[in-house]
Amino acid sequence: MPTTTSLKHLLFIPLAAATFVSCKSTELVYIKVLEPAPVTIPAYVKSAGVVNRTIINPQYKAVDVVDKIFSLEGKQLDKEGAQSGVSGLTEELRKNGRFTDVQALGELDLTTNAPGLFSAPLSWDIVDKICRENHVDALFSLELFDTDSKVNYTAAPVSLKTPLGNVPGIEHRVGMVTTVKTGWRIYDPASRNILDEFPLSRNLTFSAKGINPAAAAAALINRKEAVKQVSAQAAQFYAMRILPWRTKVTRDYYVKGTDNFRTARRKAQTGNWDGAAELWKKETTNPSKTVAGRACYNMAIICEINGELDLAIKWSQKAYEEYNNRLALKYIRLLKNRQVGNDLLRQQQVE
Repeated sequence: MPTTTSLKHLLFIPLAAATFVSCKSTELVYIKVLEPAPVTIPAYVKSAGVVNRTIINPQYKAVDVVDKIFSLEGKQLDKEGAQSGVSGLTEELRKNGRFTDVQALGELDLTTNAPGLFSAPLSWDIVDKICRENHVDALFSLELFDTDSKVNYTAAPVSLKTPLGNVPGIEHRVGMVTTVKTGWRIYDPASRNILDEFPLSRNLTFSAKGINPAAAAAALINRKEAVKQVSAQAAQFYAMRILPWRTKVTRDYYVKGTDNFRTARRKAQTGNWDGAAELWKKETTNPSKTVAGRACYNMAIICEINGELDLAIKWSQKAYEEYNNRLALKYIRLLKNRQVGNDLLRQQQVE
């Protein structure tokens, strides 16, 4: 008969954050489970380089009038925003501990022929050369960075205070929406695979006013810092794609059948899942097939909480095969899907 160990690796949300929803003989509870990273980095990749490939080839470069007007000291937002993105990703990759070494490699004379879009991937000869010369195993390349700004001007009559009293005047108001678009690729030269290609965009809204159009426009100059900050945040978010993540899921467990089930429910609601498991275990040998099936199903829930998916599947199979518990059949399929995810998680771990 299956057995279970103590709940040393409890995955249930602490009671203060858990939600219980009663539905007839079962109760619903939210738990957190570990999911595989969206992007799998092979275990042999120990070091990484980060490059900026967003410099536009001069023959494809168009003048962005809006950015030219509003950028501080004539510098384009795209260049500084891209630099912030590379710095942000480099810092986050160093912090998350996946690699032994992460290098910010800068621009390396790499250019793009498709402003605002993904260019064709870098050739593997170029990727090989960069990785070899900088002693890195993989290349994170910022291949898309673009800011698109839309400006709206309005003028409204106002009363202006002067030493001679209030006089009628015109207040100029300017609003701007700036869309920041970024896009990353991850190159693995050993396998000749592009491990990921991921675009991300975010809108920033700015507004200002002044006594003339120039004054109103000048008030928007600080948006450069906002764009740089958003660029760094987008890069930090992207770095999370190579790490496993926790997500909230729901599970039903039985709360009715015998006095032990009712007591176990109260224990679970106070966070005493060990105590609840002890009572459910006793009911797995109950003469009533309905009660025994519910107890076996609840034991499967406890095993999943404890990270013992193989044992959870055995308890679920027992609940369905021997006692015809219908919830258990659905649960078996769910657990097997989680097993596949756990196998992927193991593959993603650094050997």
